Amino acid sequence: MEIVIDGPTLVFSGDFDVRSTWMARSVIYDHLATVEGDVVLDFSEVDNADLTALKLLAVATRQARAEGRHLILQGCTPAVRRMLHLSRLYRVLDVERSPLIA
Repeated sequence: MEIVIDGPTLVFSGDFDVRSTWMARSVIYDHLATVEGDVVLDFSEVDNADLTALKLLAVATRQARAEGRHLILQGCTPAVRRMLHLSRLYRVLDVERSPLIA
């Protein structure tokens, strides 16, 4: 897992799973503490995500909402979307809708 900071956006790449949750938690919460306004998590380069990682996002989303902000998931790959639906966490997380491909 690699996370690159691009302004208010965190760009994730690789596998987002139990092995990377500690690093991701640290980066997300540090970013929420330093950036004003909403934070975007770009998942367009994420190959896989597991339930532990998605639970981390749910808790971080709750924290952001408590502060009147949003944590927005952008560019979710089909594998990430599948896990969001299987876990039903798409109801809790702010997932940006991707345009339909013609």
